[in-house]
Amino acid sequence: MTLTPLTHPLLDKAGVRHGFFTRRGGVSAGIHDSLNTGLGSTDAAAAVAENRRRVAAHMGGAPDDFAACYQIHSSLARVAETGWKGDRPEGDATVTAAPGVICAVLTADCAPVLLADPEAGIVGAAHAGWKGALDGIVHSTVAAMQALGAEPRRIVAVIGPCIAQASYEVGADFEDRFEHHDPGSGRFFVPGETPDKRLFDLPGFVLWRLEQAGVGEAAWTGHDTRVDETQFFSNRRAHLNGEPDFGRLMSAISLF
Repeated sequence: MTLTPLTHPLLDKAGVRHGFFTRRGGVSAGIHDSLNTGLGSTDAAAAVAENRRRVAAHMGGAPDDFAACYQIHSSLARVAETGWKGDRPEGDATVTAAPGVICAVLTADCAPVLLADPEAGIVGAAHAGWKGALDGIVHSTVAAMQALGAEPRRIVAVIGPCIAQASYEVGADFEDRFEHHDPGSGRFFVPGETPDKRLFDLPGFVLWRLEQAGVGEAAWTGHDTRVDETQFFSNRRAHLNGEPDFGRLMSAISLF
């Protein structure tokens, strides 16, 4: 099956190679069917390796060209001058000014963010779960791009498929924590089914973070990972279904 990643006009216009890869087009079976790229999953290692090779090939490279961190829900962004040849330093974002380096992140409900300053020739990829988004991964990524010569006002950013507000129930303490950390962030929460529950707008919050970081233009693709089982893996859905594991989606960006 041919890989058919989602793309976005903002990044198309920026002239960068990019893709929010879905779960289709790989070789994995069962609950990992089929394009599972998660090295930390319980999927067969050979299947994951082949899936990652297919993604790299679609991006015009090889697995050694990936610059993808061992994600820890942090605010740590790293700079890649070359592909990491299988190494995975801890962090949650990668930026580069080097053509051919494939900046990539893995998600299964968290928000993948792909960024580009086409004038400076700098791209980046960030993994923004609620914790990383709250702690500053977006600002760290933009700052790392600035250190290479990017200007925030020239940066375009796209949030890929992630869990949407209607699917993301959290405890009321989340709202208190966010509002205490960032006054005004309470607007990204609405009441849940019971008084002690809230529904959190992760993509909306990440868009706000991008605005705060000075990014010139940003958008969300609008895809909810939890409800669309045919296209996306979802940690939340797997948990609700009592499944023992789940696949990981890859989002990637590179310069020609």
